[in-house]
Amino acid sequence: MTDSRERLSAEQLRSHQWYGTEGQLRTWSHNARMRQLGYEAEEYRGRPVVAVLNTWSDINPCHVHLRERAEAVKRGVWQAGGFPLEFPVATLSETYQKPTPMLYRNLLAMETEELLRSYPIDSAVLLGGCDKSTPALLMGATSADVPSIFVPAGPMLPGHWRGETLGSGTDMWKYWDEHRAGNLTDCELRELQGGLARSPGHCMTMGTASTMTAAAEALGMTLPGASSIPAVDSGHERMAAASGRRAVELAWTALKPSEILSREAFEDAVTTVLGLGGSTNAVIHIIAMAGRAGIKLTLDDFDRIARTVPVLANVRPGGQTYLMEDFYFAGGLPGFLSRITDLLHLDRPTVNGTLGGQLEGAVVHDDDVIRGRENPVASEGGVAVLRGNLCPDGAVIKHISAEPHLLKHTGPAVVFDDYKTMQRTINDPSLGITADSVLVLRNSGPKGGPGMPEYGMLPIPDHLLKQGVRDMVRISDARMSGTSYGACALHVAPESYVGGPLALVRSGDLITLDVEARSLHLHVEEDELARRRADWAPPPVRYERGYGALYNEQITQADTGCDFEFLARKGTVQDPYAS
Repeated sequence: MTDSRERLSAEQLRSHQWYGTEGQLRTWSHNARMRQLGYEAEEYRGRPVVAVLNTWSDINPCHVHLRERAEAVKRGVWQAGGFPLEFPVATLSETYQKPTPMLYRNLLAMETEELLRSYPIDSAVLLGGCDKSTPALLMGATSADVPSIFVPAGPMLPGHWRGETLGSGTDMWKYWDEHRAGNLTDCELRELQGGLARSPGHCMTMGTASTMTAAAEALGMTLPGASSIPAVDSGHERMAAASGRRAVELAWTALKPSEILSREAFEDAVTTVLGLGGSTNAVIHIIAMAGRAGIKLTLDDFDRIARTVPVLANVRPGGQTYLMEDFYFAGGLPGFLSRITDLLHLDRPTVNGTLGGQLEGAVVHDDDVIRGRENPVASEGGVAVLRGNLCPDGAVIKHISAEPHLLKHTGPAVVFDDYKTMQRTINDPSLGITADSVLVLRNSGPKGGPGMPEYGMLPIPDHLLKQGVRDMVRISDARMSGTSYGACALHVAPESYVGGPLALVRSGDLITLDVEARSLHLHVEEDELARRRADWAPPPVRYERGYGALYNEQITQADTGCDFEFLARKGTVQDPYAS
C-alpha cells in the first residue's frame, strides 16, 4: 500500500537519540558498541531500527518454527531499508507451563513494554500465537505505544487417525472420555496420541489461539489474512517477510497503536470473536487489551454485541465439522469479515490502511466452512454473559458448544473446594453424582488458582460416561481451554478465593442455569447466605514472595481482564533520556 502520512526524517527517528547525536559521550559509546557487535554505522544509522520480539522456545510446540520466521521478518526489514534486532522474550507454552501461562501473561506484557521503551527501537514486529502470548505482546506494545505489527504463529496442520480428521484439544477431550468410558483401548489411545498434533503451530480448532490471533487481525494489528495461514505453509513465511517490510514503513510514518486501537476497533474485535464462535478466554483478554488502550470494555458490551452477530464459522468446537486450514482456504478472516461488513467500522485505520481497504476483494470460497447470514451456525454470538446471585459481577458460557437440553437446567450442586480434591474424588460413589447434578469447582480463579487455570471443563464421572452421558452443567471461577466444549459456566466473579458467592455454595444446594435469561441463580435464602458468609474464612495466601506475591497483590478479577492494577491504571511513563 502507499502511505499518505507524512514521513519522519532520519533525525526524527527514536533511535537517533542513541546513535545520531554527535558530540555526546554516550552516543560515541553506543556506536563503539555497535562496532563491537560487528556493524558499521551505515548499516543502522539513519535507518529505522525494528525490534523483532520472538517467543520461540524449544519447549513451545506452538512457536517452535518462530526462529525461522524471525529470519524471514529480518529479511523483510533489510529489504525495506531498516535495521532488525531480535529480542528473545518469555515463551508462554499452554502445553507445559504450570500452574497456567495465564499467571505469566502480565509478566510477558511487562517485558514487552519495557524492552520497547528502553532500547533504541523505532518499530516492532511481535511474534506469537499460543493463547496468552498474543494478548501479552499486544498489551505491552500498546502501553509502550511504539509502532508495532503482529505476526501470528499460525495453526498446525489437521490431525489424522484411522480415517478421522482430528482437532487438537477438542478431540483430546473427546477421546479421553471415550477411553474412560471403556470405548477406546490403551493401544488405540497411544496410536491416537501420535496423530493428534503433527506439525508446528498452535491449535487448529477455533480455540483460544486462533480466536486471539483473529482478534489481533480484526483490531488492525496484522497484515490482512495473516491470522489463519497454517504455520508450515510457505505463505506464512512470505507473510512474515511482508510484515518486516511493513514494520519499516510504520517506523517512518510513526503510526502507533494508540491511533489504531480505538473503541471501534475493539468492538469490531468482539464482533469477530463472537461471530467466529471463539473462545471464552477472549473475553478476559480483550477487556485487558482495551484497558491498556484506555478504553473501558465490559461484559455487557460482549453480551450486547452477541445479540447482533450470528456465528458463521463452522469450525470446531463451536462448529461441527471443519478446522483452521479449511477456514484459511475458504477465505480466511477477510472472507469471514466480508459477510458482516454492516456490523463493522470500515473507515478505521489499521497497520495496512483501513479495515474497509483490507476487505476489498475478499471472497468466501466454501459456504459450508464460512456460512452465509441466511444459514448461520447459530443465530447469535457464541458466548453469553450470565448474571445472578451466584455471579454478581458476571460469568460466561460458550453455549453453542453445549448440549441444548442443558441450557436451561436446575440441579443439586456437588461442590469441590479445589482441583486436586476434584481429581481425587470425582468418581467417589458416595458423592451421588447423577446426570442432573451441577458440578461446582471453586478456589480456581485469578487468585485462587492461582492464575485462573483451565480447570473449568470438569470431568464427567466414569460411571456416567459409561451410561452415555457426555455433558453436564459445570460451574467454576476457572477458565477452560478454548478447544473445550460443554455446558460450563466460567469466570464466576468475584471469585470464591476472595469471598465471592461461589465460596458459600454447599453440596445439595439447587442451582439454575438459564442461558436464554442470561441467569445463574443459587436457590438459597439471603439470611442463610449471610450466616454462611459470617462463617467463611479466607484461604491461606498462595505466595509469600517473588513474582507470585506481586501477582496476588495486583491481579484484578475476571470481569475486568485480570490485568495488574498498576499496569492498567491511567498515567504516563517518561521516555528514557538516551544521550
